[in-house]
Amino acid sequence: MTVLLLSFLLGCVTGLRSMTGPAVVCWGAHFGWLNFAGTKLAFINAPATLIIITLLALGELVADKLPATPARTAPLGLIPRIVLGGLCAIALVISVGGNFVAAATLGVAGALMATYGGYNVRQALVSHAHLPDLVVALAEDAIAIVGGLLIVSHV
Repeated sequence: MTVLLLSFLLGCVTGLRSMTGPAVVCWGAHFGWLNFAGTKLAFINAPATLIIITLLALGELVADKLPATPARTAPLGLIPRIVLGGLCAIALVISVGGNFVAAATLGVAGALMATYGGYNVRQALVSHAHLPDLVVALAEDAIAIVGGLLIVSHV
């Protein structure tokens, strides 16, 4: 797969769960799928970075299930998804080479598409299919995590 397609898909992961994109980038570096040695992103290979980003991602997975959590389409949820979608795409390009601007644009586009698409699908499954919100949210978590790991393992 091309790095641009993977950038878009990683943006989609970030649109579903904003910290899952950065977490899978860190895990991709940890497993040796992504190489940041000698780049400005070499800190991603540090164990402290992996731990901190993973804890933030886990915290988000828990917070997503809380009733007081605002919608991902609200500015507080949307802005980080847009920024992190672009940054995760840039990280892929730094790891393997490619066009930064195109990757960032596709990462942002993927984040926007998945933010709104994921929100609407979740709402429809809960309200029209009468599925429990927790079940839908957990399925979305699994899609984001597994999908993200598949993406970074195929760069």
